[in-house]
Amino acid sequence: MIDPVTAIGLATTAYNGIKSAIATGKDIQDMGSQLGQWAKAISDLDYASQKADKPPWYKALGGGVQSSAMEVWMHKKKAENMREELRSYISLYYGPSAWDEILSIEAEMRKSQKEEIYRKEELKQSIMEWGLGIFVFLLGVGIMGVVIWLATTG
Repeated sequence: MIDPVTAIGLATTAYNGIKSAIATGKDIQDMGSQLGQWAKAISDLDYASQKADKPPWYKALGGGVQSSAMEVWMHKKKAENMREELRSYISLYYGPSAWDEILSIEAEMRKSQKEEIYRKEELKQSIMEWGLGIFVFLLGVGIMGVVIWLATTG
């Protein structure tokens, strides 16, 4: 799964780079790389939030889901604050249409991430869940077999 701590760290780094670029008067097109990194990190954080809302069955059994969900929620709130501050800065220095450009970059990154990385992540998780489920089933059948064998021979 995408680590929310790493995602918020990358988002913060990109956010600080964007703020310093705005402060030095760079053109918004010159910040494309940093905006892309920020959008990717925010997308990763949103994905982690979705996964924390619906944890796999084996994680729900082990507990610790609520602390993970709380951590993701705190990082998501920090990201919302970054987004609002960026919106204010960019709208002030470059106009509201520049913020619309950033929103389109963010939407593009989300789509790209979903098609490439998240699909692979979900496939890997699905394979792991099925494998674990089959293992538990076979273990149960084996235990039942041993119990039946012991009952019939004893």
